Amino acid sequence: MTEFLNIELMNWEDFSDLLFRSTFNLIIIAFVVRYLYYRQTPRKDYLFTYILISVVVFFMVFLLENVKLELGFALGLFAIFGIIRYRTQQMPIREMTYLFLVIGISVINALANAKVSYAELIFTNIALVLITFLLERVFLLRHESRKAVEYENIELIKPENRAALLLDLQTKTGLKINRVEIGRIDFLRDSARVFLYYFESDNTPNFADDNNGNVDDGDDD
Repeated sequence: MTEFLNIELMNWEDFSDLLFRSTFNLIIIAFVVRYLYYRQTPRKDYLFTYILISVVVFFMVFLLENVKLELGFALGLFAIFGIIRYRTQQMPIREMTYLFLVIGISVINALANAKVSYAELIFTNIALVLITFLLERVFLLRHESRKAVEYENIELIKPENRAALLLDLQTKTGLKINRVEIGRIDFLRDSARVFLYYFESDNTPNFADDNNGNVDDGDDD
């Protein structure tokens, strides 16, 4: 055994375990993020974030697990990352769910020890991926986004003009709109706040998603 400053230079058994599990974790995360998430919501900012967070969390938990911090530390770290709120904008529920999934998979793969067989580890990862795949692709639980706009052609908000309203909004925004809702109406300015609902998978993501639970509905007095 060769050491330098009381630190072992190489432990082939531990290193091979790290290499195998980090590669396995990266393959799973890449499939979840690139194939399941990105194909439904092609946002490169989240693609970058999920992969990098997964890699950092995996190596952090794996290496610190060797100094016997183990489960308590890992769960604390998991909780901290799980409540992350980016200062640029709050993350929509769907993106937060994927963040939770990415961190969870990374922690599971990093913490698995001799008491957890590779069969159990692989089964857990496959189960998580399969459930996500079924929800995204088989059960067709498509993500519906919402965008609030100020609309000035107030004549078209009448119920009998709903088809014309939908066509006008689709022409102006370029979105394939699924449905619309009328919010506050301002007769002084001849305008109304209109909420557009559309599936991200049907549109190019040019607009930020307002589905973060903090959308101003314009109905305040």
